[in-house]
Amino acid sequence: MYSDNGFFDNFGGKYVAEVLRRPLDELETAFHHYMKDPQFLAELAEIQRDYIGRETPLLFAPRATELLGGAKIYIKLEGLANTGAHKINNAIGQVLLAKHMGKKRIIAETGAGQHGVATAAACAKLGLDCTVYMGEVDVRRQQPNVASMELYGAKVVAVTSGARTLKDAVNEAMRDWAAHPDTTHYVLGSALGPAPFPDIVHRFQSVIGDEVKRQCAERGIDIGAMVACVGGGSNSIGFFSPFIDEDSPRLIGAEAGGVGPNIGENASRMTGNASREGIVQGYKSRLLLDDDGQSLPTRSISAGLDYMGIGPQLAALGMKGRIEFTSILDKEVLEALNFFAKNEGVLFALESAHAGAAAMKIAKEIPKDKAIIINMSGRGDKDVFISSPVFRPNEWKKFLECELERLNENKDIHNAKIMGESK
Repeated sequence: MYSDNGFFDNFGGKYVAEVLRRPLDELETAFHHYMKDPQFLAELAEIQRDYIGRETPLLFAPRATELLGGAKIYIKLEGLANTGAHKINNAIGQVLLAKHMGKKRIIAETGAGQHGVATAAACAKLGLDCTVYMGEVDVRRQQPNVASMELYGAKVVAVTSGARTLKDAVNEAMRDWAAHPDTTHYVLGSALGPAPFPDIVHRFQSVIGDEVKRQCAERGIDIGAMVACVGGGSNSIGFFSPFIDEDSPRLIGAEAGGVGPNIGENASRMTGNASREGIVQGYKSRLLLDDDGQSLPTRSISAGLDYMGIGPQLAALGMKGRIEFTSILDKEVLEALNFFAKNEGVLFALESAHAGAAAMKIAKEIPKDKAIIINMSGRGDKDVFISSPVFRPNEWKKFLECELERLNENKDIHNAKIMGESK
């Protein structure tokens, strides 16, 4: 599972300023120690069971299976984990590790907001101070998650530099950690960054794949393919984990195809035409870079996949051919979101709907006696500000207009004007 001295073939490493070497080395030593500590692992298992709600269900999707006309469709419902996504697995693990290390303060970056929510919740549960860095663009499109973070007691810092998305949030979090290494732990949310973060995130997210393997064995499910969305890679590497060293099933990663194939229109690192090897934010991987090695703009309907890099282990597995990568357009994401909501009563997060769309594409390629397992990495509640203008634009506009009028007039909701009334 773990890297070879921080590397996965040609990718990975620890390319950081000297000020971060010591805290990274300290973290690596503590991580390997506590992963062998029975008391720590028992405490983690208890929190996973009683707080996160593990194990999460593996749902058979009969209507989707019939309509797609191919393999049996199953959905791993990580959206039912506490805080609504897989991110809590890593957040709880790292915050508990930091607490055992004697750290008093936690910082994190977030894109879609789910890692920020999970980290804020974990800090509230375990009693640590929390600050979350979030690009200003993502703050605007993920307001429900911002509100949740603040309710958990976290300070949310809107990052206004650069493209104001996930990459810029990571940069600010790294600067903070460099300035406060003795008291602070940086809970990096994806399976990337300088070593040992890819190993740490992989380890805490591997609970997803371990459960899937056990659930399928218990129910006699023959897996033909497993599909997960891939931004940085935390949900996918954990989902794929116990199958990586096996010849089957097919492992398929769905990247953000955005609105098209041109530079600035997508976030496709393994399938795009602007991807190259490079080093950013402390690690080497496949990245969207220009000729001078500067990061290129990205675009995706999903904030969590709107990032120019991919985890080094995923990049290595992709180059080897063990993981197949495909690019999913925003319009296909919305179609998948609608399909699974209408036919299975499952509301995918926009990130997870990339995996749903990829599964829909390959369903007929897999024999009917085999299964496709989709990792629903999170619920779609958080995306109401994005999906509502698409699926119910008039009603959403009227709601916002009426709410703004009510707030300006300082009226209680019970005394507000009926939405259908004219001004």
